Amino acid sequence: MDSTPLHNAAVAAFLQDAQVLLARSQECLQHLELIANDPDACHSLTTALDTLAHRADALGLLEVAHYTFALQKLLAPTCAQQHLHGSSLPALDACLTLLDWQLELLDPQTGELGMDTDEQRLLLGELATSLGQPATQLCADCQHTGVYCAHPHTADNGIDSPEQQH
Repeated sequence: MDSTPLHNAAVAAFLQDAQVLLARSQECLQHLELIANDPDACHSLTTALDTLAHRADALGLLEVAHYTFALQKLLAPTCAQQHLHGSSLPALDACLTLLDWQLELLDPQTGELGMDTDEQRLLLGELATSLGQPATQLCADCQHTGVYCAHPHTADNGIDSPEQQH
């Protein structure tokens, strides 16, 4: 990852924007806890996560980008069908809390995040189960090494299948 001053400034700007997007996502969750399946709250939530994922991806912040893309990819069909309620909301809250931790622990100078992917997979799996969807999977190399590989995922707003990645 590039550690030039220009990149450092870009990471710092990203972290400010990411906090705003995360706050918007958490407000949407609170709204959904009060008014189940609200289409505006769902749309705002998925849009905020998609924007955050694309910005992280553009800077090469792969851990944040992959996790946020996977989270958004799980939520999008559920929101489209207006089925985001009940037991899925605490699971979503846990996912957003982990995203908050990732943003807090991201090195503002280098953009590096020294976390393994186990908790990400666990929380995404719990959310998928609560949404009645198959558990989100990382590619085989990511699962094996615990380190994200470079995925050409921005074309479909999600994590590609292993055949498309490598």
